[in-house]
Amino acid sequence: MNTKENPVIDPAGKGARMDPQRIARLTGVLFVITYLASIPPVLFLYGPLLDDPRYILGGGAADNGLALGALLEVITLVAGIATAVVLYPVVKRVNEILALGFVTARVVEGAFIGVGVLSVLSMVTLRQEAAGADAGSLLAVGASLVALYHWTFLLGPGFVVGIGNGLILGYLMYKSALVPRGLAVLGLIAGPVLLARFVGILFGVFEPMSVLGGLMVVPEFIWELALGIWLIVKGFNPSAVASLSTSPGDGVLTGIDQPATVPSNGHSVPTKG
Repeated sequence: MNTKENPVIDPAGKGARMDPQRIARLTGVLFVITYLASIPPVLFLYGPLLDDPRYILGGGAADNGLALGALLEVITLVAGIATAVVLYPVVKRVNEILALGFVTARVVEGAFIGVGVLSVLSMVTLRQEAAGADAGSLLAVGASLVALYHWTFLLGPGFVVGIGNGLILGYLMYKSALVPRGLAVLGLIAGPVLLARFVGILFGVFEPMSVLGGLMVVPEFIWELALGIWLIVKGFNPSAVASLSTSPGDGVLTGIDQPATVPSNGHSVPTKG
């Protein structure tokens, strides 16, 4: 086997070998899934709940649109965490601390998404089963659940994503050159823009759905979609993969540059392997 054309990674030095290009393409598919699954709930399916304060008083049969939206958000949650877990064996050889940070950011984002889904499903349940309850109380509970959903969305996809998908992943891709650095720069730009958007909304400078609020999300959308498509079509840069560390003791695994030890006789200590 020609390892330059098809390099492999031994994640623990115990013989378990993985093809980085398969990891790249699976990561790309997962990114596209999160992209496609995350859009319909907010833009189309949750409209009745988020726009109508009296939605909770409607009663009647189950709202299949909201149920589908909740399912899509759960898919987004799972696929989002999977992107970091699948990518971890590769990017930990660029900087293990930041690779763990990316996984952590994805898990935290997923937790916020999960809380948001619970608020939506709670609204659906109250709408179906709280017949005869005091309308004023239901409206107050409904408004609280809607507010909870909005803030979980802002804190998860609107804030944590800027740190994880934007800054951390953008830096890892730029540092390693696993994808074109011009593409990685987009992530390094999108992350701070998304964080600035969150701060602006938090302090009431503009509304989330305002023109400015919408435009500030665009770089992150383009970055994630472009990265996913690139990984599916092109995979990782083979030369960049070949240059990654394959030895857990060489310092690259932890993201720490370890200088070579030179004893007093002037001869460098031979490396392992």
